[in-house]
Amino acid sequence: MELTRTIRDKMMKERLMFVYRGVVTSENSSSLLMLLEKEMESSEFGFLGRKRLFMFVLESLQNVSRHSDNNSHAEMSLVVYSKTDNGYTVSTGNVIETEKIESLKSKLDEINNLKSEEIRAVYRQMLSNAEFSSKGGAGLGLIEMAKKTGNKLDYDFITLDQELSYFVLSKTVDSGGVGMHGSGDDIFRGRVVAQLERMMAENNVYLIWSGHLSPDIGKEVISFTETRLSEEDVDSRQRRKVFSILVEALDNVARYSPGLDAEEKYGMPVAIIRLEGGLYTVTTGNLIENKDVDALAEKIDTINKCDKEDLMRLFKEALMKQTLESDSTGNLGLIEMARKSGGKLIYYFDRINDRYSYYMLTLEV
Repeated sequence: MELTRTIRDKMMKERLMFVYRGVVTSENSSSLLMLLEKEMESSEFGFLGRKRLFMFVLESLQNVSRHSDNNSHAEMSLVVYSKTDNGYTVSTGNVIETEKIESLKSKLDEINNLKSEEIRAVYRQMLSNAEFSSKGGAGLGLIEMAKKTGNKLDYDFITLDQELSYFVLSKTVDSGGVGMHGSGDDIFRGRVVAQLERMMAENNVYLIWSGHLSPDIGKEVISFTETRLSEEDVDSRQRRKVFSILVEALDNVARYSPGLDAEEKYGMPVAIIRLEGGLYTVTTGNLIENKDVDALAEKIDTINKCDKEDLMRLFKEALMKQTLESDSTGNLGLIEMARKSGGKLIYYFDRINDRYSYYMLTLEV
């Protein structure tokens, strides 16, 4: 459970909402876009800010996806969504050849030095002329980002070895659609993104979500996971199990939520998916009131003592006790997770204070 604590603390400290490490494709890009869109819809983020950030994400995902073709390091690509005091930051990371840094940096600096009207002029010129002028030497995808967001692009390069480096591209937009650009002592640093990628790689983590679970956000997290699972060369039965368990696990998180205010102060929910040697591990963490801990622990212990036949009996009993008005037993989802995973429910309660504990639940498929 130490990894879950580390991830929870890191996500809260750096205000991270969603991190995906893996190959970016045209198929899963759609789900990545929808996840951010639903998150912004539930906030007071303005229309212009949503539009500009959405367009940046669209272009940056396409850029990473194009770069992933024939790239043996495509699984190191990273997509990160985070919050600021008055907006959102989107960062992407991917491996490039170190020898390409000078040219790419020159293009980015060139774009960042252009005024808005110059960006539009260069963009039109690049579309109409295959021979780019000296001012139009920047890549079309980068120019597209700058044109649609209306402000500068943050970037950084982190050396991996003599031949490879990690390229981080980032955009921060406030609720009014104004882009924030680091400078001076506040200059953008991509090392945090690179360190996050390394932590996920070392622990075989490919998806982390953190935030208050609204119905729309939960659907998009599940939708992205379903899309990503369908792209992997894994047995379809196992994929269905992972998907079903994630649905139940997120529902379990929502069931015990004490509300957004308490979560922001003491611990935001997290969902983590790991893949190692064909074995999927789904972990969730969420705040729970101490008065509910003993009863929940007793339910899980009872479930963990059951074999398949006992689980089926418990499932039928719990199902019969359900009503339209409420969930009278509160353990139907836990039984389903145990049945579908075929293993034990690994859990831990981390006491936060006199009122709350942090409840971590892990299942392997």
